[in-house]
Amino acid sequence: MTFRPLLKSFSFATTLGLFGLISVPSVTAATTESASAPTSSKKSYNVRDFGAVGDNKTKDTVAFQKALDTCAVNGGGDVIVPAGVYLIGSVQMGTQTFLRLAEGAVINGSPDLDDYPMMDIRWEGRTEQGRRSLIYAMNVDHIGITGPGIIQGNPAAAQSQNPRGALVLEPINCNDVLWDGFTVSQGGNWATHPTYCTNVMIKNLHITGRRDGIDIDSCQHVVIDNCNVDTGDDSISLKSGRGMDGARLAKASEDIVISNCTLRDRTFACIGIGSETSGGVRNVRIEHCHFVSSGSSAIYIKTRIGRGGSIENISGDDLDVLAGGFLQVNLISSGNQNTADDSVDGLVGYPQGRNFSFSNVRVACTLLVDVTKISPDKPLDGLTLKNISGTCTKGITLANITGANLSGLKVTGQPGALVTVNNVTGSGLDDASAAQ
Repeated sequence: MTFRPLLKSFSFATTLGLFGLISVPSVTAATTESASAPTSSKKSYNVRDFGAVGDNKTKDTVAFQKALDTCAVNGGGDVIVPAGVYLIGSVQMGTQTFLRLAEGAVINGSPDLDDYPMMDIRWEGRTEQGRRSLIYAMNVDHIGITGPGIIQGNPAAAQSQNPRGALVLEPINCNDVLWDGFTVSQGGNWATHPTYCTNVMIKNLHITGRRDGIDIDSCQHVVIDNCNVDTGDDSISLKSGRGMDGARLAKASEDIVISNCTLRDRTFACIGIGSETSGGVRNVRIEHCHFVSSGSSAIYIKTRIGRGGSIENISGDDLDVLAGGFLQVNLISSGNQNTADDSVDGLVGYPQGRNFSFSNVRVACTLLVDVTKISPDKPLDGLTLKNISGTCTKGITLANITGANLSGLKVTGQPGALVTVNNVTGSGLDDASAAQ
């Protein structure tokens, strides 16, 4: 799988162009580099004209909602947020509406839980009761948020466990979503969570927080480009439902490009694929990214037996891994334990991995590669490691893989053999040691 064919499969470039969001007629390999700043010739609505004060004391929720609703019912356009600090609770975006955050504009989430209505949410792959996000959209098309302003979730509204606290941004079942050029901070929950969305472009964002930065959940045709994410949990996570709840819906996360991003994680992975993958995750391209630090590994592909689903066509190219590990795969035991009513029984409940490929990787890391937690009853089918160079303190350990292809490995610093294998077939294994 190459970058250009994957992007050519995206249908949303033309659509975004119609709304003045990007300047090119179709998505090619150059779009994430040459996309112009969003513009719009439609009507604009200033939140201050609807009563917003922006003093960080007065709740401006009603004013924001009136501006958003007026924009939507009049055929769409821009909702302008000028400089100021606006304290709001949860608001909902309508179709063809773009929230424009000016320089010096700050949206602060309210600390009051009552400002975030209760609703069914999807959390870690299952539906449960929780608080509506700070900025929410559902079943609408052609929506966006652009900077350079700031959106800050409130830890007091985010950290509730039962019911689940509010996220910052959460579009659900939306088509053509653009986020460009603003900052998101979150104290206690996921920052952003597109769910069941199609044609999503996330670029030039700066995200900080204690939990996940970007969670893509059962979405198709996604570009994440030139983002700087510094989080306590996964910087970027790709999900598709948990156990039988996700398997029966079978809504994959697919056709995803992550490029030119700088990622820092303090607890887990910079890019986590899983652990909720029951609907499938496929056709993911990671390239030109810098992994500054990770609590475990830069890329962690993770799920557990009983989830089912397939994870396939995952590739990475031109990557820098500066701290932590590089790659781990666990298809046996990662994530919360299944319950009796959500487990996928039998061999179909064993996740299937296919076609993982990583090339042109420069490392200065601890653990290089650990792909061992794979069931021999459903081996990983296809793993390519090509042109990996640098230093590590622990090398490559592989188990239960067919179709492995190793070449161009120039890594030093590990004690003993660079590659250790157990029940692995393929090419480039002549110098590998057998696992003890």
